[in-house]
Amino acid sequence: MGAPAASSAAVFAAVLLCGALAARAQDMDKEWARAPYRGFFGGPGSMLPQSDVDLLEFPLNLEYLETEFFCWSALGYGLDGIDANLTGGGPPSIGGQSASLTPIIRDIATQFCYQEVGHLRAIKQTVRGFPRPLLDISAANFGKVIEQALNTTLDPPFNPYENSVNFLVASYIIPYVGLTGYVGANPRLLTPQARKLVAGLLGVESAQDAVIRTLLYERGMARVSSYGVGVAEVTAHISDLRNELGRRGVKDEGLVVAPGQGPEGITVGNVIAGDHLSLAYDRTPEEILAIVYGSGNPSQRGGFFPQGADGRIARSFLV
Repeated sequence: MGAPAASSAAVFAAVLLCGALAARAQDMDKEWARAPYRGFFGGPGSMLPQSDVDLLEFPLNLEYLETEFFCWSALGYGLDGIDANLTGGGPPSIGGQSASLTPIIRDIATQFCYQEVGHLRAIKQTVRGFPRPLLDISAANFGKVIEQALNTTLDPPFNPYENSVNFLVASYIIPYVGLTGYVGANPRLLTPQARKLVAGLLGVESAQDAVIRTLLYERGMARVSSYGVGVAEVTAHISDLRNELGRRGVKDEGLVVAPGQGPEGITVGNVIAGDHLSLAYDRTPEEILAIVYGSGNPSQRGGFFPQGADGRIARSFLV
């Protein structure tokens, strides 16, 4: 008599499971039942859940920032001089200027510039996006970041546009933050379309960061301007500052680390940052905003974004 009872229980459990799956399917139908998001350039509509839209729009803030800095440094003008439509009518950046670079560093910066333009197109062809926020890429703002990292006042002030080493140090500040954001967003994305886009963006952002770190690693013992501090030491201080501002432990490492902290605990050279398994660190939008605002607080705008970042996620912290 025990077998039929067990069989009935199994059938009952299966019915409950089917009911739960059906309810989840209905919820997903509601989530997906929305008008297609059409790209800025009028491309085919893409159907995405709101959470994916938000996670794809948020990185536009960092992509705009990288575009403006690299393009101004390499070309002497920003996105307005390349494709004004991509700005969405947003205000021009503050303080951009042509950097004094060696031919090879200018060539690399130019490539980075147009890669970032491509990233803006890729994102805006998938989601609506938003206009370029007000960005402060002035020498004075970069100087504040370096002084905050070194916990000192520099005389003369640090100028990212002054020479190639300074430019590379300033470049160290930006792309890595976006890289960790893509790593953090990936597991939260629901659709293959969104994950594919983020994987493509992450691949190039990671490569940019690797190029920057390699060029700096080669110059590790060189002095930054006339401050008597080496390049490797400055990168360590910048990474420490980002860890401090992000408030979520160690997710950032300089070009040289303490014994036992490099890959497999063997090297002190750290040309590519990674955790104890040499996997890329991740960050949340909250951490990223706290870092790029320079305040340690995602609700306290400033730094590279004087009026705050844009998009539903960033705006939710400013309400």
